[in-house]
Amino acid sequence: MSAKVPIRVAAIFSPGGTVTPKWFELNRRKHEVKDTTYFWRDRIGEVPLMHYAVTDGEALYELVYNTVDQTWSLNGLQAEQP
Repeated sequence: MSAKVPIRVAAIFSPGGTVTPKWFELNRRKHEVKDTTYFWRDRIGEVPLMHYAVTDGEALYELVYNTVDQTWSLNGLQAEQP
């Protein structure tokens, strides 16, 4: 998956700017975040983005939080191979 897909995410916003995604919806299915395997920040122009590599126990997803418009998108999906 290479296109950005807008998604709904439930996250905890803690003091100090820490954001922790807890679950997200994709194709009307709720995915519980079991683990965040990697986190990084970057920018597109003047827009700061927060990237989270998360797993629901079945696949690895890249969730991206746009700190300017406060939206979430799914930027990548890597499913487990049987």
